[in-house]
Amino acid sequence: MTGPRTADTSPAQRQRRPRGVVRDGLVAAGLELARTGGPDAVVLREATRIVGVVPNAAYRHFADRDELLAAVCAAAMDELGTRMATAVAGVGGEYGEPLAAMLRLNAIGSAYLKFARKEPGWFATAYAVPQQHAYGAPADDTGPDRTPLGQLRAALDELVDAGVLDRERREDIEYPVWSTVHGMAVLAGQGPLRTAPEEARRHLEELTLTFIGNSLA
Repeated sequence: MTGPRTADTSPAQRQRRPRGVVRDGLVAAGLELARTGGPDAVVLREATRIVGVVPNAAYRHFADRDELLAAVCAAAMDELGTRMATAVAGVGGEYGEPLAAMLRLNAIGSAYLKFARKEPGWFATAYAVPQQHAYGAPADDTGPDRTPLGQLRAALDELVDAGVLDRERREDIEYPVWSTVHGMAVLAGQGPLRTAPEEARRHLEELTLTFIGNSLA
């Protein structure tokens, strides 16, 4: 994912740009900055330079840098969710089959860890605005919840339907599962395990996912 190419920046050209195009361009530019520099690299002036608009143009779409960062945070989280959904879609088997359900849960965890390892800037940015992921936040009821947490919840619900996870254990169990995977992602990405050999980190990730699977069964 890259930012938009800089176009003709004459005043007349800028005035003809639809409002949504500029806003989307600024978010895409923010993603480009975050990919290499994390959330601290998301700066309004630099985003406007990439898009090719005057700095003041950003304030027609975002009140301040924090609003832009929140939008970039949401976009980074959406990218993580997309990659997780792609991994889940690659798992065969009917809904409710015990083995398939476990493999889908494993795919979710693997995709999460891979994203953190391959896209550390986006991973850090996705969690730069914690209030967007607050406990008890209402789910989007317009369709399947494709957020990372929503997909984890769906996978756990399938484990219940498959008879793998006891229904009485289901309530809020997504949080200890999520924290286990997230903890490994942080340890391996920014923590003391970041200097470990690649083979060792992959082994630890597999141990983490196996531990989760064993704890749920």
